[in-house]
Amino acid sequence: MLNLSKYSSNGSFDEFITKNKKFRSKRSMIFNYLNSLSNLELKDLILAKDHAIRSMGLTFRVYDDKNILQDRLWPLDFIPRILSKSEWEKISNGLIQRSKALNMFIEDCYNEQEFLKSEIMDPKLVTDSPSFLKECIGMKLKYSVWAHVCGTDLVRDKDGKFYVLEDNLRVPSGASYMIENRMVMKRVFPDLFNDYDVLPVDEYTTKLYSTFKSLSDSKNPEIVLLTPGIFNSAYFEHSYLAQQLGIDLVEGSDLRIGKGGFVYKKTIFGLVKVDIIYRRINDDFLDPLVWNKKSTLGVPGLIKAWKDNKVVIVNAPGSGIADDKAIYSYVPEMIKFFLNEKPILNNIKTYLCSNKKDRNYVEKNIRKLVVKPVNESGGYGIVIGKKASESLINDTLRKINKNPRNFVAQPFITLSTGPTYVSGDVDSRNMDLRPFILSGKNNYVSPGGLTRVALKKGSYIVNSSQGGGSKDTWIVG
Repeated sequence: MLNLSKYSSNGSFDEFITKNKKFRSKRSMIFNYLNSLSNLELKDLILAKDHAIRSMGLTFRVYDDKNILQDRLWPLDFIPRILSKSEWEKISNGLIQRSKALNMFIEDCYNEQEFLKSEIMDPKLVTDSPSFLKECIGMKLKYSVWAHVCGTDLVRDKDGKFYVLEDNLRVPSGASYMIENRMVMKRVFPDLFNDYDVLPVDEYTTKLYSTFKSLSDSKNPEIVLLTPGIFNSAYFEHSYLAQQLGIDLVEGSDLRIGKGGFVYKKTIFGLVKVDIIYRRINDDFLDPLVWNKKSTLGVPGLIKAWKDNKVVIVNAPGSGIADDKAIYSYVPEMIKFFLNEKPILNNIKTYLCSNKKDRNYVEKNIRKLVVKPVNESGGYGIVIGKKASESLINDTLRKINKNPRNFVAQPFITLSTGPTYVSGDVDSRNMDLRPFILSGKNNYVSPGGLTRVALKKGSYIVNSSQGGGSKDTWIVG
């Protein structure tokens, strides 16, 4: 099935096969299993996988060319990604270290601002950022944690080392697909698990609930998940997590500020006080009395209730200042400043277009770089210099010069590859990894996380919204 004579990683680090066409540790058993299947057996298993995804309602939402929201079946490749427990331990420790420093940075920015006063970075990168919310100034949160749920994107370069591509600290998504991927694999390919000691991922929701509970003074806190509604692209995840956590899925109209300034949810039995809101809507829409006046997604008065410690919001408003791709470049300095430690995980060299010297370098070397808008997500707005047309390059340079603060650039990273079944054949495809870090009284890192795959040959765009797929990620002993 897997023809090694034709298989090529195109110069990337392949996580399955070495340059000498040898299997890396623990990979040959999967190869042997797949090769033991007849074409008919393999076809039946793929049909069973797709049926499982369909029966589980495992979908994601994208807008088509006519801006109409469509449900699509979740694209899961049946060849898992494998990482060893020993290498994962280092990654996990690095992610916890990074999350601690980022949370300390956020609280510092809204209070003493010692990091900004240290002259390590230009304070205006924070204070002039649209994500810096003056309403959060003076707030101190339990355990000094603002981003209780973080999704950090990791990539593996040619040298085989993992690098942090970016941190997602506002409303990171994808955890539900991580769990559902494993459920589908166990259901359809149970034999694949027989030869491996794979760390479980289904404890994520239990850990998530424990994290929430640690944030409240109540022994049995009332928790709700606040969604923008059924037309949101991540609505599947919102409903899935609410169900798994055993909490109510609510919209802004289901909540109100009531007696004592507390937040209440409306039920058929009357109002019930809410202790914790797991919000899955952006800051701007949380409270029309404070930010977007036209928002119907949030709750009038919610921010005052939060500031008065009448309710906990996860992730906290204002966390977005550390979600900025310009701020990302200073995380190693944050780790040294707040924790007095050396960073365990490496950043990718980042050029800030707001810095004249960096901007000049970007203008002269844009063909070697990847240009990113600082506050976009989902892969939108990214320009890969070596693949861009001349007109796109010129347009990007004009945008940079018009608003340099809005752009950063990084050297082109060749994402690692893994064997992926596409259109009846197996070939290498580029992939990244998004583990999920929970922070409260304790810290937790999901074992593996969500591997995203670029399903087009040679593509580096792994986001499902732009045609990417996924793999189950196995951490094995």
